Amino acid sequence: MRTLCSSTLIGEFFVIGFAGLVAMKDPDLTTSTVWTVSGIAMFLSVALCGVVTRPGGIALGWALQIALIASGFVVPSMFFLGAIFAALWWASVHYGRKIDEAKARFAAQAAQAGSTTPDVA
Repeated sequence: MRTLCSSTLIGEFFVIGFAGLVAMKDPDLTTSTVWTVSGIAMFLSVALCGVVTRPGGIALGWALQIALIASGFVVPSMFFLGAIFAALWWASVHYGRKIDEAKARFAAQAAQAGSTTPDVA
């Protein structure tokens, strides 16, 4: 799960940065405001890569997805991109868990097969 979720979060890092460039064209926003908000969101997307498997990591990832969709009020195309990344996040979590379960099942089978095989000396 960690690999899939981290890949999604790194993709978001770049999308947030590009959205910041687009948001700079808004005359109502100052450059410092845009890059403060974008910088915090970019930092969070990278920091979440390290805590995604810890308790609360998935919930924080969902919070980032909601924030990404909400950023559509500033950059309208982010409604679409945020929804796409929310779907990718769901798929990363859902299929990542299935992959982790399959890996654990195969490891248990391999350990069981190894313990039932007689030692040949």
